Amino acid sequence: MEVSNKLTPEQCANMADIREEIDLLDRSIIQLIGQRYQYVKSAAKFKTSETTVCAPERFKAMLLQRREWAQEQGLHPDVIEKLYSDLVNYFIQEEMERWKDMNV
Repeated sequence: MEVSNKLTPEQCANMADIREEIDLLDRSIIQLIGQRYQYVKSAAKFKTSETTVCAPERFKAMLLQRREWAQEQGLHPDVIEKLYSDLVNYFIQEEMERWKDMNV
C-alpha cells in the first residue's frame, strides 16, 4: 500500500500541513493493521492447538525482526518492540477466541 501524502515534510509550510500529512499516514497505518488482522483471523483455521496459536518462538523471532527493521529506519527498537508486543498480544487473544470457537 502506497501512502499518497500531498506534501513532503520539507514542503509543509505550517503545523496544519504537518498535522494533515501525519493524519494521512496514521489512516494508512491503521488500514494496514486492519489488513494484518484479517490474516491473523484467517490463521486460526491452520492452528492445531492453543500452543500453536500463541507460537511463543515465532513471537520472539517476530519481535527481533521488528527491532532490526526499526533500527534500519532510525527508530528506537525498544519502542517498536513494545508497540508490536502490545499489538500482537491483542491479535493472539483475538485469534485464540476464534480458534476456540472453531474447535470446541
